[in-house]
Amino acid sequence: MRIVIVGASRFGTATAAHLTEAGHEVVVVDRDADKLQALSDEVDAGLLEGDGSLPTVLRDAYGDGADALVLLTNVDDVNILAALVGRSVGYPRVVPQIVRKELLAVCEELGLQHLITPHATVARSIARTLESRHDAALDLRSHRGFDVLGYRVGERHDGARLADLELPEATRAVAVARGSGDELLTDETRLRSGDLLIVAVAAEAQEQMDELFPSGSD
Repeated sequence: MRIVIVGASRFGTATAAHLTEAGHEVVVVDRDADKLQALSDEVDAGLLEGDGSLPTVLRDAYGDGADALVLLTNVDDVNILAALVGRSVGYPRVVPQIVRKELLAVCEELGLQHLITPHATVARSIARTLESRHDAALDLRSHRGFDVLGYRVGERHDGARLADLELPEATRAVAVARGSGDELLTDETRLRSGDLLIVAVAAEAQEQMDELFPSGSD
């Protein structure tokens, strides 16, 4: 995939390094030339100096095509604006980082479904670790090659039972987020369009899952 990252923050640098090591083509955009120079010593990625919230800059980064735009500056407002501009430019998927909880509802109203919420994620992980005395407190996203991922259910799977999905072998569907609540799954659970299906996915099965639940499709 070709992925554009706005923000040469520590998080942006770490994300770029991980993606390039996984074989993806990455372009990092930042207004700070010094940050980009420092990043060039660590990561084999394309570098573009400029304001990542401007359409001209995002078009330059888009080039002949890109699969995703990830907004990782340290300012929520900039990430939201850049996500909206990126969507208008033609990026098929935009993923902004949001730190302030009160902005999550705004993102939902704007149709920004794919969000990175690092503080909330870390807080949940800390709480699980403190409250639990056994290995269930481990975060599966970094455990033995599995990631815990969310897949949006479209019209294609509306009304389907979990047992009918024919998920890849190296996956386990865990729960579904529906409205304001979550529900653990059984084979008889019927999915609804708009549900977020939570699945533990091995690295080798992620491409198959992406084909089964393509982003932005019905």
